[in-house]
Amino acid sequence: MGYKVLGQIDRERYTDLSHEGLEGPYMFESGKVLYYDKAEGKYYDRDTDFYVDHKEMWNIHYGLTN
Repeated sequence: MGYKVLGQIDRERYTDLSHEGLEGPYMFESGKVLYYDKAEGKYYDRDTDFYVDHKEMWNIHYGLTN
């Protein structure tokens, strides 16, 4: 089994949002940074201010493109 080292998260841009009930930030293989909302059961994209649907999350997680 191997691993991949990801880049650093910009902590000035992606701050701690735990006070809003969000976990993270998490960086994925695609380079996208998302937060997880336990109440919604979905990932939240701070850049677009939207929740990410399950199909798009699959693409983000595995670095796939449409």
